[in-house]
Amino acid sequence: MNQKLLMRRCLLLAKKGKGKTSPNPMVGCVIVFNNQIIGEGYHKGFGYSHAEVEAIKNVKDKKLLKKSTLYVNLEPCNHHGKTPPCTDLIIEEKIPNVVIGSIDPNSKVSGKGIEKLRENKINITYGVLEKECKELNKRFFCYHLKKRPYIILKWAKSADGYISPHNQIKGSIFWITSKQTNIISHKWRSEEDAIGVGINTINNDDPELTNRFWTGKSPYPVIIDPKNKLSLNSKLLKKHKKIYHFIDKKIVESNHQSIKIDFNNSIKELLSNLYKDNISSILIEGGRITIQKFIDSNFWDEARLLIGEKKIENGIESPSIRGASWIEKKINVDKLYISRNHLSNKL
Repeated sequence: MNQKLLMRRCLLLAKKGKGKTSPNPMVGCVIVFNNQIIGEGYHKGFGYSHAEVEAIKNVKDKKLLKKSTLYVNLEPCNHHGKTPPCTDLIIEEKIPNVVIGSIDPNSKVSGKGIEKLRENKINITYGVLEKECKELNKRFFCYHLKKRPYIILKWAKSADGYISPHNQIKGSIFWITSKQTNIISHKWRSEEDAIGVGINTINNDDPELTNRFWTGKSPYPVIIDPKNKLSLNSKLLKKHKKIYHFIDKKIVESNHQSIKIDFNNSIKELLSNLYKDNISSILIEGGRITIQKFIDSNFWDEARLLIGEKKIENGIESPSIRGASWIEKKINVDKLYISRNHLSNKL
């Protein structure tokens, strides 16, 4: 069977774990004997068995493993974490051939899994659909190579370029996009570890910052609040057991379990704190000042701009990214523009 075809099957399986595996990567595995798939599996969530373990477990006739080829989109681990090393099981089952999509960027693994398998006379092929494999785990690669979460900027603007009216009633939300687009926005929330907003958005809109319209988890709220203005009556405090509340280090007292940082270097310190707490991705949803600050400091990896049909005529102008190239997609009556920043800053 074609190696690329089988690696695509690994990627398809791996995607089933989206939003559930962090801080681990999404991994799928396929085992082939005599051009037939005899076992497959994927990593279902953090703390659960790895994909290779699941695939081997699903092989009915274990004797066939000694004559099989194992396909996996990421290098098998060779260290003890929540689960034992996958390399040990592959060696124990005497699987003679392993085909790998991409090398693991985690310094605990990177190249060491391949080395251990080769030391045990296992034939290794790697780099099959490498670009696609890295793209699937862009959050994981960013976390380990740039030492920070993968940053997605997301905002919506009206047909005439505004993100909200000037005269918006406090505590209300002005919906620019359709209900279908709002559902997709909540799907995006379910896929990320954290969701970041500035204090003005919290105080003006009083959002829950939850995933209400899609299956799966809600991300941890990250509140950027230099002057410690977060109200004890905010909806998000009632909806979330854990939040990251960042205030200026000069603030003496806080009503919340706050993290004090230097707001002269706020984005770097914020990202460093999230990285240390194993947050591998963050969706920055607003407001304009917060999003623009991430853009201007070159701390963003992906931007998702939604444009609705409504016009506001007099409002707050949208953030802007100079020189960005955009891919356009259609969501019902709305438009989605996606841009990638491959030159974003490391920590």
